[in-house]
Amino acid sequence: MARPVIGITCYVEPAKFAAWEMNTALLPYDYVDHVVRAGGQPVILPPAGDPSALVGRLDGLVLAGGGDVSPARYGEIPHERTGYVRDFRDEAELGVTRAALERGVPFLGICRGLQILNVALGGSLHQHLPDVVGHQGHAPAPGRYGRMPVRLEPGGQITKIFDTESVDVAHSHHQAIDRLGTGLTVTAHAEDGTIEAVELVDHPFALAVQWHPETEDESALFEALVEHIRL
Repeated sequence: MARPVIGITCYVEPAKFAAWEMNTALLPYDYVDHVVRAGGQPVILPPAGDPSALVGRLDGLVLAGGGDVSPARYGEIPHERTGYVRDFRDEAELGVTRAALERGVPFLGICRGLQILNVALGGSLHQHLPDVVGHQGHAPAPGRYGRMPVRLEPGGQITKIFDTESVDVAHSHHQAIDRLGTGLTVTAHAEDGTIEAVELVDHPFALAVQWHPETEDESALFEALVEHIRL
């Protein structure tokens, strides 16, 4: 059987490689590796042109991590710690997310991907999580992951995937869901109450996590996405 085609959104940032330094469409290779290991064929979707028009050609979608979503997208003034906002990426990813929802395309949101899903459905974000929870555990230092347990709620797809009540996972985020988007159900929390996973009601396979499963040896979420497509 042919590998299902999985689109993965990506960054556009200045990058240096070999003898070159320039703006680059880029993605940590861990995302690509996990999709391949799960049996999918990854295709990187840069935030250019109209990626939402490609959704009909995809078997699945992964919304990757990245910088902060513009607070203007949910009607708020930027916090002083909100940064790395890329309006063109917000526009492209909100469009591709809404197109995937309309077509029932299976998708997995990761970190920023969870936030994009929530904003696409009318939700809002805590712009600087330490102001809310009183600690830096979700993002201990630039370029470094924190590890924190999350509690999985009974009955959710994600609970069935992991077949456990809690998982210890890698975190690197200073924003999180505030007002929940329409149709979303919360399926995991951190011990401090932060929403760590959501699923979309009445969608065949639509879940998103605030942590970074692409950094782990465990490919359960990617495997679940590909397995659902193959059903």
